[in-house]
Amino acid sequence: MKTLTNPYFVEMEKGARRAEKALGVDLQVKTAAQETSIEQQIQIVDDMIAAKVDAIVIAPGDSQRLVPVLKKAVDSGIKVVNLDNRLDPEAIKRAGLAPVPFISVDNRKAAYEAARFIAAGVTQPTDAAIIEGIRSADNARQRLDGAKRAFAENQAITLVASESANWKIDEGYAVTEQVFAKHPNVKLIYAANDMMGLGVLKYLQDTGKSDVKVGAYDALPEALSEVAAGRLLVTVDQQAAEQGYQGVALAMRLLNGETVPDVTLIDTRLVTAATVK
Repeated sequence: MKTLTNPYFVEMEKGARRAEKALGVDLQVKTAAQETSIEQQIQIVDDMIAAKVDAIVIAPGDSQRLVPVLKKAVDSGIKVVNLDNRLDPEAIKRAGLAPVPFISVDNRKAAYEAARFIAAGVTQPTDAAIIEGIRSADNARQRLDGAKRAFAENQAITLVASESANWKIDEGYAVTEQVFAKHPNVKLIYAANDMMGLGVLKYLQDTGKSDVKVGAYDALPEALSEVAAGRLLVTVDQQAAEQGYQGVALAMRLLNGETVPDVTLIDTRLVTAATVK
């Protein structure tokens, strides 16, 4: 996985551990230090190739840079399953790699629904901003596309800023500060994950800005608390644990010689004050 500093991936590991017990798998969980530690993740895959594991289930930090080492894994006879962030199909094709089974959610659709939720009811001219994830990650691009489409559908909303905070709380805070320095009238912010969203909320709290509507993505426990408190309007539950479970299960099917689908999508749901548990 990318990291265990993000609670989203802690949940994903829980699902994978559940599959380990249910399916009798010897599961090793390896993570990089941060979601931006791409070279470290590449080295982990290299280490797993050297260890001659049977299968690798990976949530890649980058959609392109992990492809060559995963091609090396496949050439070594290792089965590969792609979770969460999709490997770039063109990069896969250029590497001469067969399509890699992918398990995730419809990120574009879920982000669209969440951004549309915070845009609902806006009738006066309003500035909006998007806090993006890592721009080389396919899921970040999809969430950006979905949020932009939702804001564009409301003629009263003007998207004045769209900046990357690399999935991180501290960068979410810093980027929000920069956005408000340039665009002090922003009233809507969509953050492409909860970690960045929590950074946004911390900045708003520190500066006393209580009239900004914020949406995010991942349904982390901290974000659910913010939804319940009314500070975060919406987040997206993409069932991280189920993705982890299904990733290990799909790897086992590949090892058993079964034909598996190229894409498996897990359902998402919006979490709002009306639905938060």
